[in-house]
Amino acid sequence: MHVLTINGLSLEQADQLTDELAFILPEPLSLSLVEEPDEILWRVEAHFAEPPAEEDLAPIVEGHVWSLEELVQRDWVVESLKGLAPVRAGRYFIHGSHDRGKVPAGVIPIEIEASLAFGTGHHGTTSGCLIALSDILKKGTPWPALDLGCGSGVLAIAYALATRQAVLATDIDPIAVRETASNARKNKAGPLLQAQTANGLDHQVIRNQAPYGLILANILARPLEKLAPGLCGLLAKDGVIILSGLTNAQERRVAAAYRLHGLCLARRIRIGGWSTLVLNRGA
Repeated sequence: MHVLTINGLSLEQADQLTDELAFILPEPLSLSLVEEPDEILWRVEAHFAEPPAEEDLAPIVEGHVWSLEELVQRDWVVESLKGLAPVRAGRYFIHGSHDRGKVPAGVIPIEIEASLAFGTGHHGTTSGCLIALSDILKKGTPWPALDLGCGSGVLAIAYALATRQAVLATDIDPIAVRETASNARKNKAGPLLQAQTANGLDHQVIRNQAPYGLILANILARPLEKLAPGLCGLLAKDGVIILSGLTNAQERRVAAAYRLHGLCLARRIRIGGWSTLVLNRGA
């Protein structure tokens, strides 16, 4: 695992660099905008399984303060996530085991520990998805449901706990799939959640359960654009899609990809420079 860090940025610069990094090869596993404490500055962090070539990276980082370092994955994840405060997002309360005693009344608690899989609720994309999901479920229960790129499984678990309906959670990474299944059991949602390793949308288990009343996809802008035809094809006529993993600057491009296939932007949620889009077929 390698991390690229670019420091001392305005929010506009951070948005632009994040947009450019989404198209570099190899594709980043994750992208983050982080507001520096006590400063009106931002930094961009991008994690890669293998470092990008110097000649590809140079035009993006030129003129900025940056570093590219190799990380020991288990140390990075545990040290960066352990001890984080709980997160309230819509009707959900995401916490670690050390905060079990802090769960307030009237919420749906989800216990997620530091792990190798993305999704603790602290990132603006995960929080945005949980807020969108919480509001959608106030109006009804779209079903069946698919969580594509499930990471820790927090979104699939959130759906299962609120609806008591089955949900399919898939990820290209088998570690994430194992983590999702483990977290589902820990949160007493195991019987409702089917976790499956799947590359893209071609796996038979995804096709077998279509059309979906709800699709959640918290990944990155570039794959979201590529997946637009396939995801729209899997969506039921009255279904809804929640997309995240994109910056505010990437909203228009991603929404346009889905508009080409008949989906309208019903809502956007912006948290910390990151956007969550809710789309449906409109009237």
